[in-house]
Amino acid sequence: MAVQIQSIARAAAVLRLLTVHRRPRPLADLAAELRLPRGTVYGILRTLQTVGFVEQESDSRKYQLGPALLHIGSSYLNGSELRRRALDAAYTLATQAGEGVRIGTLHENFVLVVHHVPGCDERLMVLDVGGLMPLYATALGKALLANRGEFAVDIDATALASCTAATITDPDRLRAELSRISKRGWASEVGEFVPGARGGAVVGVIAISGPTERICDGDSPRSALVGYVMESARTISRQLGGRRW
Repeated sequence: MAVQIQSIARAAAVLRLLTVHRRPRPLADLAAELRLPRGTVYGILRTLQTVGFVEQESDSRKYQLGPALLHIGSSYLNGSELRRRALDAAYTLATQAGEGVRIGTLHENFVLVVHHVPGCDERLMVLDVGGLMPLYATALGKALLANRGEFAVDIDATALASCTAATITDPDRLRAELSRISKRGWASEVGEFVPGARGGAVVGVIAISGPTERICDGDSPRSALVGYVMESARTISRQLGGRRW
């Protein structure tokens, strides 16, 4: 069993919370979510602040991620083979679809966005590189989950928090959705993470995103867009040395 240093694990938990919520958080909220005494969390935040990993707003006194993390994140992205291999395909797909494109990878129980080509409507492109998205409420995440058969057995209803009214929070419905995705080779999401803002068609870890009225015909992604994404996925698969499909 790996040895865990408690103070480092707690500091990592604080950073993870600030990453997931992506907005300044008050000390009381962080302490409540971590189920730790406020004094303990305050000490962690102050330490992280001294090394630039966390900063505090002067007016609200809320905490957010600090600029020193940018250097660490950039080093990770520069070393990501997935990102390097998929760059050209992502730009080609963005041009074909006329929408934004994201490349993501599995990180613990989230999708980590490793590359982002902005779409024409910046108001809807609120998640950028380094963003974490829930697996069960996004097309990227569901495409990843569909290739992890063991996850479907362990789906817990308590972990399926509602992001919008359209989010699938019933384990049986999610299992059925993942089964369909596995068979057809792509996933979609319409308003399950951001209300009415996006649809998407995803294969593997690449997705297009944009307003529902442009992405979808009715409740389903436009077939042409699905084709663009699948061809991009094939290209990336070949770049990574995967089998032809």
